[in-house]
Amino acid sequence: MTDAPSSPGSVTFAAASPGDTAPVILPVGRHGLLVELPTAEAAEALHAELLRRRAEGTLAPLREIVPGARTVLLDGLTDPGRLAAELPGWRIPPLDQGAGAAVEIPVRYDGPDLADVARLWGVAPGEVGRLHAATEFRVAFCGFAPGFGYLTGLDEKYHVPRRSSPRTKVPAGAVGLAGGHTGVYPRSSPGGWQLIGTAVDTVLWDPDRDPAALLAPGTRVRFVPARETRETLTVTSAPGSGSASGADAAGS
Repeated sequence: MTDAPSSPGSVTFAAASPGDTAPVILPVGRHGLLVELPTAEAAEALHAELLRRRAEGTLAPLREIVPGARTVLLDGLTDPGRLAAELPGWRIPPLDQGAGAAVEIPVRYDGPDLADVARLWGVAPGEVGRLHAATEFRVAFCGFAPGFGYLTGLDEKYHVPRRSSPRTKVPAGAVGLAGGHTGVYPRSSPGGWQLIGTAVDTVLWDPDRDPAALLAPGTRVRFVPARETRETLTVTSAPGSGSASGADAAGS
């Protein structure tokens, strides 16, 4: 097995097989660690394992666990050096995609980039919504704006580039694609994602709700064509009514 080169003060995991790129653990201030992973899937798996260990009481006390695109930040550790020394010996199980109840988000597939995405996918525009809704997503990490989750799950053949010319204003509720991610804009803002639809009756961020964000890292998400939604949807929540379930950022 091979190890990735270590930077001063860092600890590296042993690579799983020759040619693998090993994760690197870096100190962040006096009480934090940043774990850099070789893939987004590895970052999600480590984040899930950290949450599992914290829930069962076998993880050292800490204040925050913050996943990124290919990183996990641990902050508020009383003894970060000890955890850094232990992490290389951990065995991280494969990510359990079926854990937890899925949040359902009703969508009208009426986005202005629907035809462009259909062309990139090699399908008819009407097929985009069907394929998107048939996918089960998972929130990999959050960022860009309060309540914005970066959702993974689309097959690689459906990954699309960002728009060459970002829009100066994307409406709240717009459902977009960029690279391998899907996201729902929680508020109006500039953005360069390919817009394929509009979330219906969905409050992504409500400071009067606990928790304020509807989507958190690790949450399973399914998009449901609006005409097929049930009378009472898991995701629908008026301000202050509570969450149905239960930040880096690649940008939008």
